[in-house]
Amino acid sequence: MLIKECIILAGGLGTRLRSVVPDLPKCMAIVAGEPFLFHVIHYLQKQGIEKFIFSLGYLHNVIIKYIEDTFPGLPVKYSIEDEPLGTGGAIQLALQEATEKNVFVVNGDTLFKVDLSKMSSFHSDYNAGCSLALKPMKDFDRYGVVGFDADHTIVTFNEKKQYKEGYINGGVYALHVPSFLELKLPAKFSFEKDYLEKYFLQQNMKALVQDTYFIDIGVPEDYERANREMKTVDHGQ
Repeated sequence: MLIKECIILAGGLGTRLRSVVPDLPKCMAIVAGEPFLFHVIHYLQKQGIEKFIFSLGYLHNVIIKYIEDTFPGLPVKYSIEDEPLGTGGAIQLALQEATEKNVFVVNGDTLFKVDLSKMSSFHSDYNAGCSLALKPMKDFDRYGVVGFDADHTIVTFNEKKQYKEGYINGGVYALHVPSFLELKLPAKFSFEKDYLEKYFLQQNMKALVQDTYFIDIGVPEDYERANREMKTVDHGQ
């Protein structure tokens, strides 16, 4: 069953990008001539997403105006944080707007061109509480590494340090909504630390490796790299 509903986390302050994007939410940074969010929405539409839930906070009115001006008719709902709730709290709040039992969750400042149809089938076939799309990487220190077994079950989350190679959490999730909500997590929490790393054994979390285009514009050097690369990347992929 194809998952057609997606939460886009776009509430971040973008403090590490202030030197290049001083007065905009991170997802509104201009990349290859358009706000980065344009590329994220365009990719999701191409992948068959039909319902969008934007999780917003900082300067949310800027994002809402942009979406309504640029994507008129987009089936969209907004979940707005009055105060920062952490990634987990933001997702939990946004799920109040969800209409499906399974949703995708992506970051508004990251583009990972996962095959969402394949990920939907994978998530369903394994009856997973949460499926993570993992990106293989070499020679890095910005990300932790996720370990999994032959049955794709996640067995470890390893901290950030220098790695020669490994599989990183690419920030694209298929989430079974009832399983997540039954945990009764607090209003403010980290999705990564307080959900993924605490409950991966209980929640049947699965790993799907996708060696596809990945860019995270969270730091200035990767923002500059996105501007170089995305002029040549096929946005319709």
